[in-house]
Amino acid sequence: MAAPEATAAQAAQEELDAAAGARPLSGEKAQRIIDAMRRSVAKRGTTGSTFDHVSREAGVSRGLLHYYFGTKEQLLVEAVRRDGDLRIERLHEQLGTAKTADDFIDLLAQNLQETVREDPDLVTLAFELFTLSRRNEDIAKEYAALIRRTREQVAGMLAAAQGDGVLALHAEPEAIAEILFSIADGFALRMLSEPERDFTATIQAGITCVRALLTD
Repeated sequence: MAAPEATAAQAAQEELDAAAGARPLSGEKAQRIIDAMRRSVAKRGTTGSTFDHVSREAGVSRGLLHYYFGTKEQLLVEAVRRDGDLRIERLHEQLGTAKTADDFIDLLAQNLQETVREDPDLVTLAFELFTLSRRNEDIAKEYAALIRRTREQVAGMLAAAQGDGVLALHAEPEAIAEILFSIADGFALRMLSEPERDFTATIQAGITCVRALLTD
């Protein structure tokens, strides 16, 4: 399956980078910081997470966090962005193996269940950022840019799959991508709220809904 349109992804990335106040930081040290922020937010929430907590758990200086991220809110944005990039990359690789619409839909459902089961902190982080965006105008702009970027990336995957003859879309790719994210976000919230419940029937009902959008 072809990769999503590079120009759209690059434009969205530039928009997000322009909105963000964080300086670029890459490599193993950056990943330690991101992982520490994820653990802290999952344990304490955004309000309870401080640079002291994160720097101690990441094994870096507090000054380094201030230099690269400025505020813990900017660090949260960067954590969600990096996690989102990895999630989208993994989804693209998985969907690239789909030969039929049923394969494509099953892989979407599998990706959602794996994320909730194996990486619940990612879901918590995203919801924390949404909550913060409702009270902070600057973060709201960055969150909107992030949402827009991921929607365009998934829309590119849908359009590519249709071009390859795998899917038969019944609406514009971006509209369908929005529906898919809405379903996934709702499922993730409920699955985390009731971890002991068997969601098999619920997932199957969701698959039936998605199939109506993606197949003849």
